[in-house]
Amino acid sequence: MARLFGTDGVRGKANELLTPELAMRLSQAASVVLGLSQSEDGRRPVAVVAKDPRISGDFLSAAIEAGLSASGIDVKDAGTLPTPAAAFLVGDLGADFGVMISASHNAAPDNGIKFLARGGKKLDDALEDAIEACLTMEPPRPTGGAVGRVARFADAEDRYIIHLLQTLPNRLDGIKVVLDCAHGAASGCSPEVFNAAGAEVFVIGAEPDGININDGYGSTHLEKLQAAVLEHGADLGIAHDGDADRCLAVDHEGNVVDGDQIMAIMALALKDQGKLKDDTLVATVMSNLGLKLAMEANGITVKQTAVGDRYVLESMNAHGYSLGGEQSGHVIFADYATTGDGVLTGLQLAARVKSTGKSLKELASVLTVLPQVLINVRGVDKGAVSDSDPVLTAVAETEERLGSTGRVLLRPSGTEPVVRVMVEAATQEQAQSEAELLADSVLEHLAL
Repeated sequence: MARLFGTDGVRGKANELLTPELAMRLSQAASVVLGLSQSEDGRRPVAVVAKDPRISGDFLSAAIEAGLSASGIDVKDAGTLPTPAAAFLVGDLGADFGVMISASHNAAPDNGIKFLARGGKKLDDALEDAIEACLTMEPPRPTGGAVGRVARFADAEDRYIIHLLQTLPNRLDGIKVVLDCAHGAASGCSPEVFNAAGAEVFVIGAEPDGININDGYGSTHLEKLQAAVLEHGADLGIAHDGDADRCLAVDHEGNVVDGDQIMAIMALALKDQGKLKDDTLVATVMSNLGLKLAMEANGITVKQTAVGDRYVLESMNAHGYSLGGEQSGHVIFADYATTGDGVLTGLQLAARVKSTGKSLKELASVLTVLPQVLINVRGVDKGAVSDSDPVLTAVAETEERLGSTGRVLLRPSGTEPVVRVMVEAATQEQAQSEAELLADSVLEHLAL
């Protein structure tokens, strides 16, 4: 049987793969692994449950809460909130674990179930495997007063907003911000917190109806945000995704500011404040080489990890680093959050614009983004990439031609029969030609 958990929980089309029956079984298994087996002094375990506004979240949350309470877990129903808010609340309440129902930037028919361990941290592989192993076992069936209770967590959003405001180094008075909430989980709290911080706020994509999440709005569709920033003469625009764990930005001229640029800006900000642990930024191998060069020029080391925010988090937790993230806009401020937080990132970015008196465009110019070309090579044996001498020779030759002004990355896809060939170079033309040459070599030597 294929592993049920993917890189970010259990995901699939709601009511096909992700049925209420599976949701209940998962919650019962998680009750044993994350709750009952961890409880101390006979205390009844507590779980926080939250969701994004997609329509299937209603029946999935009902199934999950039924499974939890029937297993003897007390449930705090936090309603519709961002993923990072759920993670914060697990830690803030001292809950045993949390459940977030969301498919992030995916369309409305999809959904997902993410479990959060004590403290609001993502699960490691061993805990996910333990939950899967419990799916076939008879669930606990307490009776009478031993069953759990389900209670609405009335001040969940207020706690999160207060927490976010407390992270700000300065207020945002005089700053004009456009927020694109992707018709998602941040539609209520993001405008509220930016207003409370003093910004003049214009909002788009904040009318969720259950089926419009991520539909033409949010971090995967920036055109409307770019237009709104220009229309309102805003200083910057902030785009969330469906569950608001990521943030991309737009400067006052409508230019996109991606996760690499945001990380560069915030790394310099934290260094100026003496808060950048070991003057180190954690990023994945997919971050642009320009990020590494810009940081080195400013006395900051970039530590690279495999692709995925979970690997960034693992490195940060292992070494105590304070800042990390991905090009896609997952940015993690370890002093304030246990996961990527798009609202927190947007606040910190706007605060940097305010405190420096510089435009977002000027702040982002610290990083010169090198041209990057990505080619997906299909019909090849992706497992043989690291063992093919001809392919490794072609990579070495490409790297020699690029020298210190470029970079090569060959990576087998984790979900498709594809080898991803990525080349960065000083010019777009060089990046394109070198990527095509290398892709041809992969196809020639690894064709099925």
